[in-house]
Amino acid sequence: MADTAKRFYSLVVNGTVAELDIYGDIVSEAYSWDESDMNVYRLSRILEGLVGVSQINVNINSYGGEVAEGIAIYNALRRHDAKIVTRCDGMACSIASVIFMAGDERVMYAPSMLMIHNASSMAWGTAADLRKAAEDNEKITSMSKAAYMERVSITEKELTKLMDAETWITPAEALNMGFATVIETRDEVGAPSQAARSTIFDIIERYRAVAATDPDPDDDDGDDADDDGGIEADPDDGTTDEDPEQEPETDPDDDEDDDPDEDDPDDGEDKKKGEQAFRSFIQSAYK
Repeated sequence: MADTAKRFYSLVVNGTVAELDIYGDIVSEAYSWDESDMNVYRLSRILEGLVGVSQINVNINSYGGEVAEGIAIYNALRRHDAKIVTRCDGMACSIASVIFMAGDERVMYAPSMLMIHNASSMAWGTAADLRKAAEDNEKITSMSKAAYMERVSITEKELTKLMDAETWITPAEALNMGFATVIETRDEVGAPSQAARSTIFDIIERYRAVAATDPDPDDDDGDDADDDGGIEADPDDGTTDEDPEQEPETDPDDDEDDDPDEDDPDDGEDKKKGEQAFRSFIQSAYK
C-alpha cells in the first residue's frame, strides 16, 4: 500500500506542500488494472495522510474515464482545507478536465490541452429504454457542466455548445474562458538554460573579445611602443620621436631580468593552444 501511495504523491517544502500525480485513467477500484489508474478510493487514502499540508499540487495528464469517479475526486479536492493547484502537464480530457477545475489555481503550459464533451454510454433495449438512456446521459452531463460553471467566465449556453461539439481547448482559450487561471512559462530571467554548448561558446567568444582589446591586462608599464616601433618620448624633455640618438629615460634600479611580471614570450602561444584544446573538447562533448 505504501509503495502505491508514493507513486501518486509526495510531500515537500517542510511537509506543507503535497504533489499528487494523476497520470492515468480515471476508473473505479473494481476496474483498476494498472497502478497508474486513479480512483476516488485511492485518492481518499492519499488525502488522509496529508495532515498539516497547506497546498496540494495536482499534476494531470489523463484521457479521462468514469464520470462518477472523476466527480467524486473533484469534490474531494474541493472539500480539502489546503489550497489546490491543478496543473495540466499534458492533456486533461473528458472527466480529467473536471478534476482540473478543482484547482483554486489552474495552471496550463504552452504545450498542454483540455478537452470537454458530454457524457457517453452504451445502451440497448426498446425505444423507451434508449430514450431513457439519452435522458440519463443528459443528467450525468449536467454534473460536469455544474463543475465547469463554478469556474468559467462564459455562459451556460456557450458551455453547452462547446460540450456538444466535443471541443479541444488551447491554453489561451482556457485562460480567456476561465478554465485556467494562468499559463505558466519557463523563460523567467535567470532560469537555467539547456543550451550548454552555445552558452560555453558564448563565454569563449567573450573572452577572446576581451583579450583582443586588452592583450596584456597585467602590463602596467607606461612605455608602450608606438605604431612605428619607436619610443614615445616625455613631452617635457625636449625630445621627439624623430631623434634617433635620444635614449629613453630608464630607472637605474630597474632590473628587467628580476621583474616577476615580465611576460614570457611563450605565454600567448600557450594560452592560444589551451583555448583551442578547450574548444575541441567542448565540440566533441556536445556534438
